[in-house]
Amino acid sequence: MANVRVFALVLFFVALITGAQTVPFVVLHGIGDACKHSGMQNFIKILSKWSGSPGYCIVIGNGSWDSWTKPLLEQTAIACEEVKKMSDLSQGYNIVGLSQGNLIGRGIIEFCDGAPPVKNFISLGGPHAGTASVPLCGSESVCTLIDIVLRLGIYSRFAQQNLAPSGYIKIPIDIAGYTKGCKFLPKLNNEIVSKRNSTYRQQFASLQNLILIMFEQDKVLIPKETAWFGYYPNGALHPVLQVQQTELYIDDWIGLRTLDEAGKVKFINVSGDHLDISRSDMKIYIVPYLTDQTSIVPRPKLEHSSAWISSIWSFLLEMFGLNEDLTVLSNDI
Repeated sequence: MANVRVFALVLFFVALITGAQTVPFVVLHGIGDACKHSGMQNFIKILSKWSGSPGYCIVIGNGSWDSWTKPLLEQTAIACEEVKKMSDLSQGYNIVGLSQGNLIGRGIIEFCDGAPPVKNFISLGGPHAGTASVPLCGSESVCTLIDIVLRLGIYSRFAQQNLAPSGYIKIPIDIAGYTKGCKFLPKLNNEIVSKRNSTYRQQFASLQNLILIMFEQDKVLIPKETAWFGYYPNGALHPVLQVQQTELYIDDWIGLRTLDEAGKVKFINVSGDHLDISRSDMKIYIVPYLTDQTSIVPRPKLEHSSAWISSIWSFLLEMFGLNEDLTVLSNDI
């Protein structure tokens, strides 16, 4: 019995030293991807292994096809219900967004009433301010659909109902068409004055950390700076405005400026094409935000760490009534 008590004590002691609690995370994949794909499963497995936190992929419809064809408001609604059903997320969780999945992640934060709180949001190559081009289609059937949509108009009802990227394509020289016809990004970014919602801003500003990762050689997002909320000025295709120069930031439409001024936004630039992130960069820029940073137990600042360990050990032994075994344990060490 004494051995069991000692073993339990050791586990408690180790937990006290490490201090960090695990916080689950969910991954929202990009367009054309699916939770069942081996690459996605391996990505989550690696992050879980390195962070010690359980990770989940949010399944939306049939994955690849629906990521192209289901309107983003519908995809967000499905994801919203999924996270609300997951009991492991009830105390809070982190989001890792990949490309288009970032917009769904932000939709969960801003629109999803009754969902558990999101602590950290790690965004890899997200088209947050829009993109001026349809992403690479990748398959004949999707390319055919895109061809039809482009002939009808990207802001047409058909496009908005049948091509997911039409919900965040922002043509700088057709802002009137964008604000009138685009059904997702103007809502997500709180762009339309008559429909501006303070709740979206409050929800997004409640994040503990926002990690925005841009890929230096990104050829999918146009411009690549959209991953940092940078974009073209209305009515022109150049220059690219830095996020701090945009109306979204200056007028704080979604709480981004509030987060940034509080030191909660990290603008990260990594080498590579779209979503081409190295394992070393994953360890540096993603993994630290998949643990609960606020739960770290501060260690006493003693000159010798052995003295601190000895004092804590003695206290725990006394608390559990095992101080009589201290000499035996010391002699055995």
